[in-house]
Formats: sequence, C-alpha cells, structure tokens
Amino acid sequence: MLTEILPFRFALDATAIAGASLWSLALYLGFSPASEWVAEQLNRWFNFAERSLYTSNEEFERTRKGRESQNAFYASIFSIVPFLIVGAACNYGVEIGLGRSWAISMGILACMSCGVYELGRRDGKSS
Repeated sequence: MLTEILPFRFALDATAIAGASLWSLALYLGFSPASEWVAEQLNRWFNFAERSLYTSNEEFERTRKGRESQNAFYASIFSIVPFLIVGAACNYGVEIGLGRSWAISMGILACMSCGVYELGRRDGKSS
C-alpha cells in the first residue's frame, strides 16, 4: 500500500522494532517517576500552547475541561517517545555488543526485571 503512494521502499526490520519496543517498555516501567514527569511536562506545555490560540477568554473557559482532558491524553501518548528513542539505542547497543540473537532475549529480561521492580516500588510506596 505504501509503495503505491511513495516512489521508494522502506525496509522495516521486525526484530529491531520488537527489540526497541521491549527495551522502551522496560525503561518506561523502570523509570516510572521519570515517565510521569515527562507526561506532566508535556501536559503543561500542551495546555500553555493551546491557551495562546484563543482570543476570547469566555470561549477558552467554556471549553477548558474537554481540552485539558484531551491534552492529558495526548501527553500520556507522547510521553513514550523519549523512551522509544533510548530503547532503540539500548537495543542497538545489545545487538552490537552481544549479537543480534540476544537483542530480543535481553529486552524480555529487562521487561520482566523492571516490571518486578515497579511492583516492588509501588508496594513499598503504599506501605
């Protein structure tokens, strides 16, 4: 389908995409306070940027609740982008250091380790 629209071809490596996704999930779980901070900063920026689009204060206040909810949703979606970039770098580093066959395995181990860490962190925080 993309080859009909674009005059060139994309070579997508499924192993690299899976490895980068696994590493980014591991980093997102392992550094969850940082991911919450990134989402909060993006939400603040979206709210600030959208305020400048309105000239009428009444219109801004009338649609505020819906826009802030939408901005919070977009901020949570876009907060994964830095972790995808770092996850791709980690996957690339593992491929260079240990070989291509270890990239997915190390990503799965990192996801499990960071998931257990996050569960323990939340349990320790609640008690």
